[in-house]
Amino acid sequence: MTTRQRTRVVVIGAGQAGLSVAYFLRRLGLVPRDDYVVLDRGPGTGGAWQFRWESLRLGSAHRVHDLPGLDELGLSFATADHKRPAREVVMEYYEAYERHFELPVLRPAAVSSVGYEDSELVVRSGAGEFATDLVINATGTWGAPFVPYVAGAERFRGRQLHTSGYTSAEQFRGQSVVIVGGGTSAVGFLHELEGVAAQLTWTSRRPIDWIDQTELTPEAGALAVSMQDDAARAGLALPSIVSGTGIPRTRRNHAGIQRGLLVAERMFTRIEPDGVRWPDGSLLRADAIIWATGFRPELRHLAPLKLREKEGGVAVAAGASWRDPRIFFAGYGPQASTIGANRAGRVVARQAIAALSRLGSLGA
Repeated sequence: MTTRQRTRVVVIGAGQAGLSVAYFLRRLGLVPRDDYVVLDRGPGTGGAWQFRWESLRLGSAHRVHDLPGLDELGLSFATADHKRPAREVVMEYYEAYERHFELPVLRPAAVSSVGYEDSELVVRSGAGEFATDLVINATGTWGAPFVPYVAGAERFRGRQLHTSGYTSAEQFRGQSVVIVGGGTSAVGFLHELEGVAAQLTWTSRRPIDWIDQTELTPEAGALAVSMQDDAARAGLALPSIVSGTGIPRTRRNHAGIQRGLLVAERMFTRIEPDGVRWPDGSLLRADAIIWATGFRPELRHLAPLKLREKEGGVAVAAGASWRDPRIFFAGYGPQASTIGANRAGRVVARQAIAALSRLGSLGA
């Protein structure tokens, strides 16, 4: 028989958002393990970063912002070794952070479901069952890769994989590779596979939005956050981050455009056993298709709560569910960036304490 434990708050996920929430919950007076726990499905620290490919370096993709209080350890991603694999650095820093602040992370503890039993919230996970007053979901998106439907995909004889399954360029040496997607991951794969794959073809479902700035501007970042926030409040499916920011035209990217590497074709119309069929009817033979088509919020475990709106998303404002005030979201929608996740940690932790006070749980 499964033993059910009782706690005031369950945080799901120990990535940037989950650790930030855990840090602020402790700062606000909750006792780790007694008052709250963090359930993480990964085998190690680092959140989604532990699963990223070895060649990825800090600074070559979206910036990793420091966790709140990380400076107490004398650490900062701004001064980290950019020659080491990013996943190694993030895992190392997060491990030190969890240990220093004695955060109550349990792993591997994949959450299978969150549901109601006699109006009480029950979280079922690999670490057991937890009855709780509040749930803070900080699962991010890595566990929910998105691959659009294209007719014939199931008949392709080559290899198909999503960004989440990519490990190294060597897998594709000497092959004809099609990369699908209009974001930074697709661009990164093209750079890495150049000179390794025999043939590279880039295709996107929408035109590539190149921006002249070499880094994301505050204005572009604010627009992306606004788009995400509007969608989250309305319960809509969240838009792609890159659709609101574009891809910086760095020196490397500009050179790639000039030599024809970073020139995207219109999306193919179907997939054949030996390749992809273009709109004009011609066939491009391919050995592999890499779907750099992004992710969706990982919310399957929350299905029993019936939070999803008919528009396809979950209605969330300032991190709180509109359907159940005991459910919070950290790192969702406008909080999806690492700096957004940090800010969300503080906001959501304060809201959680206020909710516990209203429920009369703090004095219990």
